[in-house]
Amino acid sequence: MISKNDSWKFCVAPMLDWTDRHCRYFHRQLSRDARLYTEMVTTGALIYGDKPHHLDFNESEHPVALQLGGSDPADLATCAKLAQEWGYDEINLNCGCPSERVQRGSFGACLMAEPALVADCMKAMQDVVDIPVTIKHRIGIDKVEDYSFVRDFIGTVSEVGTKVFIVHARNAWLKGLSPKENREVPQLRREVVYQLKKDFPDLKIVINGAIKDLGEAERQLEFVDGVMVGRAAYNTPWMLSDVDARIYGDEHEPVTRERVIENMTEYLRDLQQDNRALRAVCRHMHGLLTGLAGAKSWRRTLSDSASIEHEGANILNYAYSKAGWSDVNRFWDADEDFQG
Repeated sequence: MISKNDSWKFCVAPMLDWTDRHCRYFHRQLSRDARLYTEMVTTGALIYGDKPHHLDFNESEHPVALQLGGSDPADLATCAKLAQEWGYDEINLNCGCPSERVQRGSFGACLMAEPALVADCMKAMQDVVDIPVTIKHRIGIDKVEDYSFVRDFIGTVSEVGTKVFIVHARNAWLKGLSPKENREVPQLRREVVYQLKKDFPDLKIVINGAIKDLGEAERQLEFVDGVMVGRAAYNTPWMLSDVDARIYGDEHEPVTRERVIENMTEYLRDLQQDNRALRAVCRHMHGLLTGLAGAKSWRRTLSDSASIEHEGANILNYAYSKAGWSDVNRFWDADEDFQG
C-alpha cells in the first residue's frame, strides 16, 4: 500500500468524455497505485440528475477522486457528502476549465478571480466530509502573468485548510481560445509551479500540463510532490504499466498486455448487454498497442461497429488476433460459449 505522503505522486487527469468509469477500470488494470479522477460533474447534474449514473464506479478503481464543477458552497457541500457516501477517496474542485460553457455556470477557471469565494467553497466541503478536498487550477487567467496572482490565490485558499493543489502550469484565457487551444497556446511556465512549492513547503503541490512520458514525470518530481498526466496517459496508456515500479517503487508481477486484455474481456462479459458501454471500452483501449506492429489494425477493429456487434465480449481478443498478436480463443479455451 502506498503511503499517505505518496498519494498524489502520480495522477491521471480528469478529462471530459474520456475518463468515465470504463476508462478508469481499464487504467486500473495497468497501474495499482496511480490516482484516478472522474470527468468533471457539475453540482446541478448531481443534485437534480441521475446520481448513480454520475457516481457509480467499480471498487477496483480505488484510489479514485470525484471532480466537481460548481461555485455555490451549499451545493458543493451537498455533493461532497454524496461523494463520501458513495465511497470516493477525494473530492476535487475544478478551477481550471476555461470553456465558455463552464464560465456561464460561474465555475472553472473564472473562479480564480474570486479566491475568497473559492475558499468558502472549499471550507463548506471540508466541513461535511472526512476525505481530502483538493483543488485543480491554473497559474493565472487571461494575460495576468504576475506570480503574485497565483501565490495569493493559493494563500487564500490554503487558509481554510486546503492542503493539496493541482496546478496546470499555464494561464487560462477566458476569451478567444477553445479548450484545446488553452492547453497549447498559453505559455507553459513550470517554473511558477516550482516556486509555489518553495513558497508553500507544507502544501502538496502537484504539477499538470504537457507531461508526455514517465521520464518527464520523474524529472518533475525533483521539484514538486506529484504529477498529473492527461492526454499522454489516455493516448498511450501502456505508460501506466510502469508507474507502480518507477514512480512508487512498488514491485509486483509486471502487467502484460495479454493479462489486461483478459481482465477487460471479463469486464466486457458483465457489460455484454450494454452496447454503449461496450463501444466506450473499445474506444478507451485504442492506444493499448501504440508503438507496436499491428496497432493500426487493432484500432481499426475496435472502431468497426460490425466487428463489435458480432464479437461482443470477445472483441478485444478478436482485435488482438487481427493485429497479429494472439489466437482469438487464447483466453477462452475453457469457455466455448464465449468464443467468437
